[in-house]
Amino acid sequence: MEYRLLGNSGLTVSEIGYGNWLTHQQSVPCVRAALDAGVTLFHTAAAWAGGAAEEAMAEGLAGTPREDVVLSTGAFWPEGAGPNRRGLGRKHLFASVHGSLRRLRTDYVDLYHLLSFDYRTPLEETFLALSDLVRQGKIHYVGTAEWTADQIQRGATLAAEYRVPLVANQPHYSMLWRVPEAQVMPTCQRAGVGQLASVSLAQGVLTGKYADGHLPAGSRAAGAGFARGSIAPLLHSDLLARIEPLRGVAEHAGLSMAQLAIAWALQNHQVAAVLTGASHPDQVVENAKACGRELELDVLTQIDHLLGSFVQTDPRLTFMPPQYRNS
Repeated sequence: MEYRLLGNSGLTVSEIGYGNWLTHQQSVPCVRAALDAGVTLFHTAAAWAGGAAEEAMAEGLAGTPREDVVLSTGAFWPEGAGPNRRGLGRKHLFASVHGSLRRLRTDYVDLYHLLSFDYRTPLEETFLALSDLVRQGKIHYVGTAEWTADQIQRGATLAAEYRVPLVANQPHYSMLWRVPEAQVMPTCQRAGVGQLASVSLAQGVLTGKYADGHLPAGSRAAGAGFARGSIAPLLHSDLLARIEPLRGVAEHAGLSMAQLAIAWALQNHQVAAVLTGASHPDQVVENAKACGRELELDVLTQIDHLLGSFVQTDPRLTFMPPQYRNS
C-alpha cells in the first residue's frame, strides 16, 4: 500500500480507501481484508443502511488501534422521517454526529463529510456548528462531497473564518466522469483541499462486467429503484462496446480492468485516495493492487481514444439536479 497526504493537511491516507454501505454479514470480512491490505482510510455515512453500515464498520475495525485508521463518515441524506433529520442544519448535524459516534464506537471522527450541498440551510449555520464540533474534539477534519466550485469556495472562506479544517472533497471521478477537472479541482487546490475520488469504477461498468450487455444477478444493474436508475445511463450499447477493448489495455499494463480504472484516477496527483466499495474480500484485495502503479502515456492515450465522446467534462453537470435542491 502507498500513502498520500490529504490536501494541505498533515493527515495521511492510504491510496485505496474502503467505503462501506453494507451490513454486518457482507462487510465485516471486507473491512478486515482491507486492514490486511494496508488500507487505513475507511468511509461510511450515517444514513447508509439506516445506520447499520456504521455499526458494521465498527465491528470490522474492532481490535484495531484507533490511531491506526482514518475513520470517515458524514451527513446530509435523511436519517428518519422528521423534517430535522436531514440536511446540514445545526440541530441535525449535532444529532447525526453523536449517533455516528455511538454506532462507530469511537469518541471522534477523523474526517466528517458534508455529503451534498444544503440549499435550505445558511452555510454560516453549518460551519458554525462544525466549528463547535471541532472544538469539542468530536470531528478532526471536514470534507465536502459533490459540491460545485463556487460552493467549495464559499465553504473554504467560512472554514477559514470559523477555524474549521476543511481538507477534503469527495467527487465522482472516473475515466468516464471527468467533470471535476475543469473547475472543482483547481478551486480545491487553491484552498488546500484534496480529493477522495468516488465511483471510479463507474458503478462497475469500467470493470467490464456489463460489456456484453448481460446483467449479472445481484448486480446494481439487475436491481430496481435508485440503484438501477443511477447506472442505467451507463448501460448504453455504444458505450459498452467501447469498454470491452479496455480489457486489452489493462492486460498490456499488467492490471485487471478494475485496477486500471483505480490507477487511472490515482494518476491525478490532486487525488489523495480512491474510495472503493466491495461485496467480497477478494475484491478488496484486488483493488488494493492498483496503488503505486504509474500508467504510461500510451496507456492513457489509448483510454482517451477508446472512450472518446463518452467522456463527460461539462462542469455544469456538477450541480445537484433541481429535484434534490429542497431535499
